[in-house]
Amino acid sequence: MGKPTTKDLAKAAGVSLATVDRVLNARAGVRQATVERVQKAIKEIDFVRDIAAANLARGKGYHLVFLLPDHDDEFIELILSAIAEANRSMAHERTRVSTIRAPSNDPHKVAMALEGLDSEQVDGVAIMAPETPHVRDAIARLNGRGIAVVAFVSNHPSAENAYFIGVNNVAAGRTVAQLMARFTGEKQGSILVLTESMQARDSQERRLGFDTIIGKYAPRLHVLPSMETYGDPVRTARIIDVALAGQTALAGVYLMHHDIEASMRAIRAHGIDKQTVIIGHELTPHTRTCLLEGSMDAVITQDVGHLVRSSIRVLRAKITQLGTVASQERIRIEIILRENMPEAEA
Repeated sequence: MGKPTTKDLAKAAGVSLATVDRVLNARAGVRQATVERVQKAIKEIDFVRDIAAANLARGKGYHLVFLLPDHDDEFIELILSAIAEANRSMAHERTRVSTIRAPSNDPHKVAMALEGLDSEQVDGVAIMAPETPHVRDAIARLNGRGIAVVAFVSNHPSAENAYFIGVNNVAAGRTVAQLMARFTGEKQGSILVLTESMQARDSQERRLGFDTIIGKYAPRLHVLPSMETYGDPVRTARIIDVALAGQTALAGVYLMHHDIEASMRAIRAHGIDKQTVIIGHELTPHTRTCLLEGSMDAVITQDVGHLVRSSIRVLRAKITQLGTVASQERIRIEIILRENMPEAEA
């Protein structure tokens, strides 16, 4: 049998073709009970809509926006490259992706950037910003204007209807803790923890997972309070100088943020990078170099291209009120060591 058609869907749902068309295109004038009946039939007959053909027929495309932090670092550059790649590959699907930038540490400006999105011009937005009441309320207003939303990299569980695209950050923190416990052997001492901001849900969840496993399996290690760099290299150097000045037995360093170049530069200045277990997040050109030269022991990462593509698929599914394949959108945690990078074989 061939793929189910809209006629098959109308028959399964017990509605007209016109009603199916209105539901698939999110048009008004259909009772919620009827919408739910059509959506149930979609799942029952495994109906998959040909989005490209539908867009071509109605002469409409999708404009999706990624809201990203306004500072540039290697992780953001990887995201921008993945967005550009997605734009090239989806041109035939009438889907266009653009970016807007806002300072991640200023929730008022993040909210203002979201308020500036016009529902006549923008169909969906992926938001990479710390979770705050300002952003939560801005997401609610986006929903009210009919703009689909996903939380990108960092979750917004307090925001209604903001599907999360990213790794399980509690599990990521637990993974770092297990590696830290193993790599430090029987050594006793402190663990220095650095992040950009503890306002970010990903940092909160990583710290929770990390503390849980260290407390359970390595109580010999004393985890210090999380130090916030706010993305400022001068502040980062000062924090590390002060932290290391008072530590005679430092067993490890956990870099919870993705922009770690300034942190590693300050750590190297103290000459402890080859004597201390250092684990961080996101595989970037800089963390690759650190792994290869032995100044970092492991990197916990996620596939940036998968993050971007998944965000686009979920946004389009929300716009068209169609489902997604859960296993396809699951972002997996990857553990990168010097020995499992292609560069290590050269």
